[in-house]
Amino acid sequence: MIIVVNTRLLIPNRLDGIGRFTYETLSRITRKHEDVNFVFLFDRPVDEEFIFSDNITPVKLFPPARRTWLFNWWLNHSVHGVLRDLKPDLFLSPDGFLPLRGTTKCLPVIHDLNFEHYPEDLPVHYSEWYRKKFPQFAKRATRIATVSEFSKQDIASLYKIEPHNIDVVYNAASEGFVPLTSERIAEVRKKWSADAPYFLYIGALHPRKNLVRLIEAYEQFRNNCDTNIKLLITGGEFWKNEALKKTLDTMKFRNDVVFTGRVTDQEVRDITGAAYALTYVPYFEGFGIPIVEAMSCGVPVISGNKSSLPEVAGEAALYCDPFSVESIATSMKQIVSDDSLKNKLSEAGIERASHFSWEKSADALWNSMMRTIEQA
Repeated sequence: MIIVVNTRLLIPNRLDGIGRFTYETLSRITRKHEDVNFVFLFDRPVDEEFIFSDNITPVKLFPPARRTWLFNWWLNHSVHGVLRDLKPDLFLSPDGFLPLRGTTKCLPVIHDLNFEHYPEDLPVHYSEWYRKKFPQFAKRATRIATVSEFSKQDIASLYKIEPHNIDVVYNAASEGFVPLTSERIAEVRKKWSADAPYFLYIGALHPRKNLVRLIEAYEQFRNNCDTNIKLLITGGEFWKNEALKKTLDTMKFRNDVVFTGRVTDQEVRDITGAAYALTYVPYFEGFGIPIVEAMSCGVPVISGNKSSLPEVAGEAALYCDPFSVESIATSMKQIVSDDSLKNKLSEAGIERASHFSWEKSADALWNSMMRTIEQA
């Protein structure tokens, strides 16, 4: 059996979201199924970190696909050429991109349709490309995988896909997200927040992550509470965000909003485990990996109540309206002023996180792959 995989987003030291999903599932699938030949397609030099087992053949294809017009060339010429020549049993695409030519059975993982609901959050050329191409990808797909029941229903509704042709493969927290000792928490806070406790946001600085309202809520919270709790924002810049800069420039408590920039995987685990609470309030999300990571660490979660987030956090989060600054600020105040609530969320989060694992995710994706191959 030959399975060709789009591994374009396996990038050293930059496994964000889809890249993390790709890494965690494929590292397990390839090792578990030694009798299968996997061909990994990259668009940049191959890093040996991602050649998980001897049954993987890496192929670097031209050109580097980092712009919309290059996406088209990479998919419909370079990737199509490989599929035409190898005639594999399956093409798996964890970022959802598919060549529109050929007859190979295809399984895209479409994580969410944020670009359909909030196209203004992306640069126009990307937004237009996604809104044009993803309906075509969905139609070309033999089956579709996605990361939540919310996204499954969204894809089925918007793209007129039968729900029984869409499989849910949840995300999870990686190894090492565990509760920290009080001594380790003190060490981490000394390094990142000058010994102060902190609310944490972790992820891309993308408009749909709702950072402007989160920061405005933090400012309101600080104006109403006598506390030294800071707001730590961890992640690399995604799209230019002038609204975020403007909000920061007008803040009274600007110096207590700490941007760490991109950090290592170990630092992510430490920063998450040492947080006072996770404040994760995007208004649209396909899954929300930071929620499961924080819950695994016993860190209380303040979550937005929209899209997939209630499905992921269940009863183990304090919910707020992500479109209301006051609602977010009230949740911050509530968790600071109520130790019993904080402890309850911590315990519930650890239990809730146990429902997700990358082993389960890898098995679910493999099962979806086999269904795709067997589908007429």
